[in-house]
Amino acid sequence: MTQFIQLHILTSYPPSNLNRDDLGRPKSAKMGGFDRLRISSQALKRAWRTSEIFEAGLGDHKGIRTRRLGQEVKQSLLDAGVAEGKAKDWTAQIAGVFGKVKKDSATGELEQLAHISPVELAAIRQLTAVLADEKRAPDAQELELLKKNHKAVDIALFGRMMASKPDFNMEAAAQVSHAISVHAVAIEDDFFSAVDDLNTNVEDSGAGHIGDAAFAAGLFYTYVCINKDLLLDNLEQDHELAAKALKALTEAILKVSPTGKQNSFASRAYASYVLAEKGSQQPRSLSVAYLKPIVEQDYGTVAVQRLQEQRRSFDSVYGACAEQHCELNAFTGEGSFEDVIQYVTD
Repeated sequence: MTQFIQLHILTSYPPSNLNRDDLGRPKSAKMGGFDRLRISSQALKRAWRTSEIFEAGLGDHKGIRTRRLGQEVKQSLLDAGVAEGKAKDWTAQIAGVFGKVKKDSATGELEQLAHISPVELAAIRQLTAVLADEKRAPDAQELELLKKNHKAVDIALFGRMMASKPDFNMEAAAQVSHAISVHAVAIEDDFFSAVDDLNTNVEDSGAGHIGDAAFAAGLFYTYVCINKDLLLDNLEQDHELAAKALKALTEAILKVSPTGKQNSFASRAYASYVLAEKGSQQPRSLSVAYLKPIVEQDYGTVAVQRLQEQRRSFDSVYGACAEQHCELNAFTGEGSFEDVIQYVTD
């Protein structure tokens, strides 16, 4: 039976704008007929994947997402004395392995982001060095740079989709919800001004700059489901690396905030409550606990109670929806971060 790890997280952010829409305002969504704050799963996953926690724990097994693969390749060829025309052609061939190259791109820039594993990146650099040294174009066999087996943890967790080469796709082992506020919100606007330090107020006492910024505060529910069996398959049954991946991911989920407008709001936050579950049962989110928005003033206490009650209600009608669980409650000081990490990685 497939083994699942489910994480239910409550994180409170003070006034902030962590994830903006096309107008620069905090993202939102309607739920239960009310406007809620939202942080997209893409913003969350990028913050976790690029965090110092992820780098420290998994640096040797972390890939890169880029469209600019060709820039390094072409520059290496040019530095080695390869003519401009040949460097451009060879770069397009190498970059083209990972996606469609933009028309008329001088640097082999790809049309879409490509997720490249450390093994693949090393193969690209090795091939580039050979071509530069031998002053020749790559052959078909040398261009077999994509790898099915590469042990890139971020690709194993969050997946890779290559429409032109589906054989090298990888299904994500981790599913991440959009974070949604457990209460209704009204997005506010901050009007601000800045003073010109060299303005002596002799001729003009006005502000040097005026502007406005949207913000809101909220307590967010986030749900993460990890298919442990699929993670092991993606990492070629490397149990030690899978445990490192689970540890780094869980720590990032609990400690790392999206980077949007952090200099303006300093809205970094740790998770205030975590419910971790394990078992072979079909996974389910507990977001329905907040279908009716919380209106009580003590958001934290009520949000935890709602989550725990919803878990018991699902268990009551469906039977146990998980075989084990572990909790951390920073509102009351119960449980510990180390307990959650040990539980998830055990």
